[in-house]
Amino acid sequence: MYMVYWTMIEEAETRPHAQDFGTDEMVKAMGFMDDLRRRQRAGEGIRFITMCSEHPESVGHPGVDVTGPGYDWKKRRR
Repeated sequence: MYMVYWTMIEEAETRPHAQDFGTDEMVKAMGFMDDLRRRQRAGEGIRFITMCSEHPESVGHPGVDVTGPGYDWKKRRR
């Protein structure tokens, strides 16, 4: 599924908003974002337009909690 997030700024008050879209509606979500950006360019108080996705059939939590024996990450400093 996809979520589009944006913030409306009206009369010095900030209000967050979100709109969800189904897994098969990425084009619709991107069109919705395009419309928000068009409104932003026209002068409406719309800011922080972004989209994120999450697969509803994911079998685990995001991130890495266990690594295999061949994993050897080191932070490199210059």
